[in-house]
Amino acid sequence: MTTYHFVGIKGTGMSALAQILHDAGEQVQGSDVDKRFFTQESLENKGITILPFTKDNITSDVTVIAGNAFGDDHEEIRAAMELGVPFYRYHDFLGEWAKQYTSIAVTGAHGKTSTTGLLSHVLSAVRPTSFLIGDGTGKGHEDGQYFVFEACEYRRHFLAYEPDYAIMTNIDFDHPDYFTSIEDVINAFQQMASQVQKGIIACGDDEYLQQIQAKVPVVYYGFNEGNDFQAQNVVEDENGTTFEVFVRNTYHDQFFIPTYGNHNVLNALSVIALCHYEQIPSEEIKHIGTFKGVKRRFTEKQFNDQVIIDDYAHHPREIEATIESARKKYPNKEIVAIFQPHTFTRTRMFLQEFADSLKEANVVYLCDIFGSAREESGKLSIQDLQNKIDDSFLLDVEETNVLRRHENSVLIFMGAGDIQKFQEAYEAIS
Repeated sequence: MTTYHFVGIKGTGMSALAQILHDAGEQVQGSDVDKRFFTQESLENKGITILPFTKDNITSDVTVIAGNAFGDDHEEIRAAMELGVPFYRYHDFLGEWAKQYTSIAVTGAHGKTSTTGLLSHVLSAVRPTSFLIGDGTGKGHEDGQYFVFEACEYRRHFLAYEPDYAIMTNIDFDHPDYFTSIEDVINAFQQMASQVQKGIIACGDDEYLQQIQAKVPVVYYGFNEGNDFQAQNVVEDENGTTFEVFVRNTYHDQFFIPTYGNHNVLNALSVIALCHYEQIPSEEIKHIGTFKGVKRRFTEKQFNDQVIIDDYAHHPREIEATIESARKKYPNKEIVAIFQPHTFTRTRMFLQEFADSLKEANVVYLCDIFGSAREESGKLSIQDLQNKIDDSFLLDVEETNVLRRHENSVLIFMGAGDIQKFQEAYEAIS
């Protein structure tokens, strides 16, 4: 029996895939850097061995699955090539694994992790379901009927998949270190659409998704007239959001979600549309009302007299959506954004857009840019962003005690780097 060895097992997708294989009864281990990641706890809870990187981990009886962050020159990958053991890149293995299920790929520039989590939650409650969520959560089901998985567009990795269904939440220009233009991104999604086998659930409010051509039916959802699934009469209260769904202009049902903001209604609407397409009864779809969320997506807790929110937002549209949710949930509280830009390339490309989205908060604290090993900082610094935002301050990890001054406020720690160390430092001294 082979052992699946994951090179970079602490990555969010890799961690989730390792858990799926473990649940399916496979022998699983992996290696990574010594630094602790939030994905580690789930691996440890399942007894999955995590080793330090060394070529000695690669033996003749392993099948190697390598994370996309590691090049062919990595010592373990070189050893795998030299030994000639079975070798896969993460997305290639995932594409093969998905073929044994009714597979549902969730993709889009924003919202795919939350949508994958929500769909997994609903389907798991009513059907045997395996799933892979981009927050590091994965679960295998021996008798799985459905496989729900997050499909990332970066470097066109999602072209390794030929899913039965695809949910497409939106198209936006991101990953400027790879994509050359919005047209390049649209082209990638068009290629992905051509590989879907049964149907596409796409946000009809997104002008770029309206251009998608496919050989399978495309079902549109959104707030606008003309969508196949339309949300109307949205009402928010202290418990969450209630809205009515019309299917091709005919009233279908009313649904509740314990979250706020138009983006969360759209995510829920995509899940409702997919489940309806699969003939799942409306009463079963209403499990969306008990979803607790995914890791690092508006993850909140009470801390003294403040509310602390941890969020992965690292694109201007995501920041806007996160602040909007906080405003709607806590309309009478000061909103304080603590933001760490992720990569110099993205920061340079969206400098003004970052400033505009952060201005939606009452006060902004900026942390140094989290750079990638593949890029140079050039002359760009966090001061360039600060100069564009009134009521903004630079925040050092040693001086987070300044956040104490914001009594009875909402503190939102946002970013895709190591923004959590700022939150941890603050909580440690307060």
